[in-house]
Amino acid sequence: MRLATFNLLHGRSLTDGLVDPDRLTAAVTTLDADILALQEVDRDQTRSGNLDLTTIAARALNAPEHRFAAAVVGTPGEQFRPLRHDDDGHGEPCYGIGLVTRHPVRTWQVTRLKPAPVRSPVYVPGPGGGLILLEDEPRVVLAAVLDTPHGDITVAATHLSFVPGWNIHQLRQTVRALRALPAPRILLGDLNLPAGPARLISGWTPLGRRPTYPAAQPRVQLDHILADRHHLPPVTAVTTPASTISDHRPLVVDLG
Repeated sequence: MRLATFNLLHGRSLTDGLVDPDRLTAAVTTLDADILALQEVDRDQTRSGNLDLTTIAARALNAPEHRFAAAVVGTPGEQFRPLRHDDDGHGEPCYGIGLVTRHPVRTWQVTRLKPAPVRSPVYVPGPGGGLILLEDEPRVVLAAVLDTPHGDITVAATHLSFVPGWNIHQLRQTVRALRALPAPRILLGDLNLPAGPARLISGWTPLGRRPTYPAAQPRVQLDHILADRHHLPPVTAVTTPASTISDHRPLVVDLG
């Protein structure tokens, strides 16, 4: 079983700044993941050609089960509003996370996390980027209980705050929320935390330790696949392949 997490940067290439659905399809197809968590995902956004990026990823993997969970309606860094209900903002531009799986889903669960109450400097890649002061946005955890050849497994995707300290608070909230779902449990996503703090705060085991950011020459691991202490098949391979999109590299873990 292959697990992967990938911060898409809404499908944008740092080379030309464009979002190309064919390029996104090729990048995801190469991962060949059975379970794929996606962050910085657009749906119906002008900047990404009004595409549904989660659906494109699911088609690329020939995966029958997928879901997008909006964190906000609008565009982070510009204008947005939080979702007031679990409606995912249908008919409006949205931004959030996605979860794609080749395994049947027994149940879905969405947990919403409040934004940090302060602004924080963030590095924005590409032309006109650099350090800018950004308002944090709400975050979301999307979990699914899967029917797999190894039995029922809970997997969850998230993208935590870039505000130091607040991401720690959100990781603790996430772990508490996932305890209500069946074990074993796996958390995949961009936690905006290095590997050591992510392990210590969650109490969960990293399935892969590799730097993932920045994509050209990764120096720090922000993208993680963590598992609770319950039995899982052993890890047989860990890779962070180069991609034609995003400022992050995907983290890919094979379980034997």
